[in-house]
Amino acid sequence: MDSIKLTLPTKPEYVSLARLTIASVANNMGFSIGDVEDLKVAVSEACTNALNHSKNTDTTYDLTYVVENNKLVFTVTDRGIGFEPETVAKPDLNGQQLGGFGLFIIKSLMDRVEIVSERGSGTSITMIKNLSTTHEI
Repeated sequence: MDSIKLTLPTKPEYVSLARLTIASVANNMGFSIGDVEDLKVAVSEACTNALNHSKNTDTTYDLTYVVENNKLVFTVTDRGIGFEPETVAKPDLNGQQLGGFGLFIIKSLMDRVEIVSERGSGTSITMIKNLSTTHEI
């Protein structure tokens, strides 16, 4: 099991570094092109949430990637305002509600998502993507 940790400034221009890192790790693990794209979207959404909910722009957030035999586990942890995950409603796909799309997208792309958040202390979103045993052509 290998572990990679990045600490990024809460500035939008560094989200691309998170995307490049996860793409490289996932490619090395043998994920399909489609799964690599899904992973890039999920990490982008989680990083964007960390940016949007951070206390200020002079702080950082952490990304941890854990490479296991058959899955990639990655966590985005911020020191932001926190929230109550169970209170986030599913987004209205007809455009009536503006919030909640990021988490909805993450949950739809990943095999498992765990959210731990505490008001005033931050949020940690752990996402798991299993490596498919069948290869797409």
